[in-house]
Amino acid sequence: MEINNLEKNNQIEINNKIVNEKEQKSFLETTLGKVINTGIDIGIRAILPDFIEDQAINLKDNLLNYGLKEGIQKTITDAIDLGKSAIGIFTGNFESISQMQNAVQSGGLIDGVSSLLDTVVEKVQQTGIIDYNIAKALKQGKNIILNNIENNIEKTFTSQLESMENLEKYIDDWKKDFEKKDFNKMEKTYEKLENELKNLIPIEKTISQARIIENLHTLIKNNGQDFNLSAEQIALAEKLI
Repeated sequence: MEINNLEKNNQIEINNKIVNEKEQKSFLETTLGKVINTGIDIGIRAILPDFIEDQAINLKDNLLNYGLKEGIQKTITDAIDLGKSAIGIFTGNFESISQMQNAVQSGGLIDGVSSLLDTVVEKVQQTGIIDYNIAKALKQGKNIILNNIENNIEKTFTSQLESMENLEKYIDDWKKDFEKKDFNKMEKTYEKLENELKNLIPIEKTISQARIIENLHTLIKNNGQDFNLSAEQIALAEKLI
């Protein structure tokens, strides 16, 4: 029986790591995809300032229809995978936001987007949807797009690092409030913690601590703010992450 339980616990741990790895990758792909799309939107308007709104949207749609959409997804995925290998993560999760940032930088994301834009613009030009002058302007002004993407990626990771610092502070504050049995302060800190969690990249260690606090906070709240939790209740809260 003990062996079966041990095998079951090991399998649960493995499954949790797989889920966390998928969550991290999904978060990165979605976030970076938004940054790249926004960079292209802003870039088109900067490169072709005489374009009206409908023309800019139509141009972007044509680029998407001729391979930009799928290309962005593949470029991001390839950059993450290559970046992981470059910094020595061959299996498993990112353990910090800094690791993610280094992986994205090492994975050649900007170079990948640069090559993708050249290919797609050339393809759309060859179909006759855009003329030579527009294609030339996009290629020559490509660095406007790339610089915007690079700067916004940097801002995204800086914001994530700040959120992680805030979350770690709120975890410590909640623990102090818990020791003082001050539920009102715990409640305020808990709300701040929850707000940070909503948009934070999932990092297993810190997120796990936050989930334990969520479970304990809910237990105390549902128990009429009674801090006299049993050892079994605390153990259960820690297992529910």
